[in-house]
Amino acid sequence: MSFETGLITFGELTADPATGRLPEPRQQLRNVIELAELADQAGLDVIGVGEHHRSDFVATAPPMVLAAMAERTRRIRLTSAVTVLSSDDPVRVWEQFATLDLLSGGRAEIIAGRGSYTESFPLFGYDLADYSELFREKLDLLLRIRETNPLTWPGGRFRPPLNQADIAPRALQEKLPVWVGVGGTPTSAVETGAQGLPLMLGVLLGTVGGHSGIVNLYRRAAEQAGRDPATLRVGLSVQGHVGRTSAEARRTMYPHFTAGFRDNNHQRGQGFVLSREKFDAFTGPQGALVVGSVQEVIDKIAAYHEAYGISRLLLHVGFGGMPQAQLLASVERLATEVAPVLRKELAVPAITYSGSATAGDG
Repeated sequence: MSFETGLITFGELTADPATGRLPEPRQQLRNVIELAELADQAGLDVIGVGEHHRSDFVATAPPMVLAAMAERTRRIRLTSAVTVLSSDDPVRVWEQFATLDLLSGGRAEIIAGRGSYTESFPLFGYDLADYSELFREKLDLLLRIRETNPLTWPGGRFRPPLNQADIAPRALQEKLPVWVGVGGTPTSAVETGAQGLPLMLGVLLGTVGGHSGIVNLYRRAAEQAGRDPATLRVGLSVQGHVGRTSAEARRTMYPHFTAGFRDNNHQRGQGFVLSREKFDAFTGPQGALVVGSVQEVIDKIAAYHEAYGISRLLLHVGFGGMPQAQLLASVERLATEVAPVLRKELAVPAITYSGSATAGDG
């Protein structure tokens, strides 16, 4: 398969730095659907919707947003980014994404994660002290649901057993892709590699090579578990913007990026203001952010590919309430000028998606 380029959106509701006005939630949802339509028509490979449970994010129910996208698109793959599995029910997650897979003609994926934003834990009655154990147990159940139906499962600390449970519908794809989203936690990378699951690495700030240790741990754990690391996919999500020129891209993104840090960070209302000097450093050749002209963005993604061996790059766009017209222009450049070059120039492992011809094998 070729190198994949795509998007992530969280549907942030951020006050416009120029006017102070907040977008209406209904309009922001329509903007997110419009984003998916353009990405599909212009030729991007994947779009992801993040899960957050606060009033400054409109996408509290990503499967519903992705289902709306499915009806307005034809070829782009549709994924969560991430599903906060620790505070959800794996049976319900499976039902939602298998339904999405049927609606979309076999284009659904799940990126499962522990959740870096933790509002969902008290909201759904979970204790943050169980943060890691919740994820392990629920990921185990989700993967078993994917493999077997009806399912008998012995139960765990957080969920009673299942006895010959009929969990429907089954996905259209023979094996609906389940990735694991990982930040900077070594234990998460090791567990994901040992299970042989694809890794989606989330990068915020820092340098291009700053997470190389995490990816090395992932591949080493896979090898120690008897798996061939070369067959395992690594993707990366990072924030960015593609401008007409380097200066225009930075000028456009900077006020919104700092607004997002102030208003949409993990501790709402306690964000910090990133100086323009530091922002420019993070967008430079060694900085983590993928911001600049078309050629700069190509070069930065190629540097990430060289550092980690990634086969998928998901650009988190629109952070900090960027106006829709500027956001769509950036996405069109990513799709029509950046992605074709990456497909041509970046080699990836010969891994293909499971076929979707056999409905019901989920």
